[in-house]
Amino acid sequence: MDLPVMPPVKPMLAKSVPAIPAGMQYEAKWDGFRAVVYRDGDEVVIGSRTGKPLTRYFPELVTAVRDRLPPRCVLDGEIVVAHDGRLDFDRLSERIHPADSRVRLLAGRTPARLVVFDVLAMGDDSLMDTRQAERRTVLEAALSGVTAPVHLAPATTDQALAREWFERYEGAGLDGVVAKPLDLPYRPGTRAMYKIKHERTADCVVAGYRPHKSGPVVGSLLLGLYDTEGALQHVGVCAAFPMKRRAELAAELDPLRVDPDDHPWAAWAEAAAHENSRLPGAPSRWSGKKDLSWVPIRPERVCEVAYDHMEGDRFRHTTQFRRWRPDRTPGSCTYGQLEEVVRYDLAQVLSAAGS
Repeated sequence: MDLPVMPPVKPMLAKSVPAIPAGMQYEAKWDGFRAVVYRDGDEVVIGSRTGKPLTRYFPELVTAVRDRLPPRCVLDGEIVVAHDGRLDFDRLSERIHPADSRVRLLAGRTPARLVVFDVLAMGDDSLMDTRQAERRTVLEAALSGVTAPVHLAPATTDQALAREWFERYEGAGLDGVVAKPLDLPYRPGTRAMYKIKHERTADCVVAGYRPHKSGPVVGSLLLGLYDTEGALQHVGVCAAFPMKRRAELAAELDPLRVDPDDHPWAAWAEAAAHENSRLPGAPSRWSGKKDLSWVPIRPERVCEVAYDHMEGDRFRHTTQFRRWRPDRTPGSCTYGQLEEVVRYDLAQVLSAAGS
């Protein structure tokens, strides 16, 4: 492989802002695996956000890149999996598997798509120092008429349309809007763009905590919600606390510590128990040998957390602690309080690139 931009390149990132800024290029924020794609003839490399290769996990995309992209190019995009008209991160995560036979099976069962939204090189030319607006023009020309499973991400400079996308596209599993300054060159690994994400709040039961790696203080709170059967399901964590607050939380929660056998999540260490319930500490390809031990406490305290969106029956990302809710009973913390997003077909989002 001999390209003007060679792997590995860490993709340009975005920092969170509370509102959609004016005078920029706007795109939907995709919820998948960030990917920088390098093609030089038959040679294809798909690099992850950290620079590590994803190539072997998505053989169907390697074929699609050879068939549908320019013969020499470096593109920035997102690998996604769709199910029932929505992005499905759980199914996407399953694609990262050590066994080649399983990779091939899943490539046919849950095929991935590549949504492209930027270009770093085309032919013999590096576009890293080229303005965002000009890179978009090059990208649109290069991907004109491209067909699935490769897609050109919709983009606009209309702030009002971006606000409409922000509200509408969440129903297809997208989680906000990205704003890019029109004069911005491509800056690898730098938070030079802006992301605007949805934020909602929920009252959750605090059912345990994981110790912090630095010592006997709270690393993250384990959150639960009751389902329609009255079972307490693990739905996520909140973890962003100053060190002083971590020590205070440990002191506050210590009187609530309980024997694991007397806790609603007593079966968490049994792999079979995770098939029918959401429990903390399940080993996975992502956690590896990471210590997933936790301290069970009586599920008596309720806290309000901010979250962006759900992935199935859990919070997609780490939540933000807002406050304790002594006025709420644990039993009132159910899935019923969560806002239900109006569904929107992913195919309509992707078709917007050509309109």
